[in-house]
Amino acid sequence: MMAVVTTGTGGYDRLEPKLVPIPMPGPGEVLLRVLAAGINNTDINTRLGWYAGSVKDGTDATAVDADRRDGGWNGATAFPLIQGADCCGRVVAVGPGGDAGRIGERVLVRPCMRRAGFDLMDTVWLGTDFDGAFSQYIKVPESEAFAVACDWSDAELATIPCAYGTAENMVRRAGVARGDRVLVPGASGGVGSALVQLLARRGAEVIGVTSPSKHEAIAKLGAARVLSRDDDPLAILGDDSMDVVIDNVGGPGFAAMLKLLRRGGRYVTSGAIAGPVVALDLRDLYLKDITLVGCTAWDAPVFPDLVSYIETGEIRPLLAATYPLDRIAEAQRAFQEKQHIGKIVLLPPS
Repeated sequence: MMAVVTTGTGGYDRLEPKLVPIPMPGPGEVLLRVLAAGINNTDINTRLGWYAGSVKDGTDATAVDADRRDGGWNGATAFPLIQGADCCGRVVAVGPGGDAGRIGERVLVRPCMRRAGFDLMDTVWLGTDFDGAFSQYIKVPESEAFAVACDWSDAELATIPCAYGTAENMVRRAGVARGDRVLVPGASGGVGSALVQLLARRGAEVIGVTSPSKHEAIAKLGAARVLSRDDDPLAILGDDSMDVVIDNVGGPGFAAMLKLLRRGGRYVTSGAIAGPVVALDLRDLYLKDITLVGCTAWDAPVFPDLVSYIETGEIRPLLAATYPLDRIAEAQRAFQEKQHIGKIVLLPPS
């Protein structure tokens, strides 16, 4: 089969389209033909080695370094690796003793897997800890392949798993309730645009932050108000004005986020595209009884709930563009330019 193999940390030259053996499903596994695979920050960050402790810059400013070996987010990444956490696929075979009745199902794969159970935080990720969806076929645990009944295209379905799963998990951990005021920096990215939709369906008052050209689109997703990246949120919104901040941007803007929160507010994050090292005034944290919540491991209801939102029409996909799988470097360049809203998706050869 054709796959894109990431051979190590470095530039786009580390993405090698090549022929590799089709994986064979073992007991408890299914083989999927990949119909579409979304691109995420994680793919690029892992290739750059951005998760290494030595990296202090934002994701866009991280220099290419072929010698950066410790850049995996679940430990050192074992290269070569087929990346790709977002998979819409069709079941084409089952492992020994599996349910042959599942053959033919169109499924989404839950990329965050907690094989030791949901009482523990240990995770295994598709495309990071084992081969992912940048290929024609993948094998995954049968329990992680969720059938979806909807009229969305394959590419539209592939916009959902990682971004919406990450967003829904943060919303759950934040305990967002109807009427809460929630600030979402980076509201036009994959996770940010998912957050706007998922918060709005809960009845929260969403305030997004993005570039001026994207204000109208973010408002249509459910944001009550949209600020520009160059705006001073403290000057516009005021101290103690937000119940929750869900922030995957980080960087220099972090300090203002805690000042925006009301007493007892919650700050939630699962990323730091503008920079992982931030200035924290502990007085803001303890004098205001603020809760800081870091999110990687997904809670058990997250993915089944997302599937139900799709099937009942409560969310809609944001498909920015599609590229053939062998044009992955071009697609990642477009992703890094941040001119799109939502997700960019790769289509393997049929």
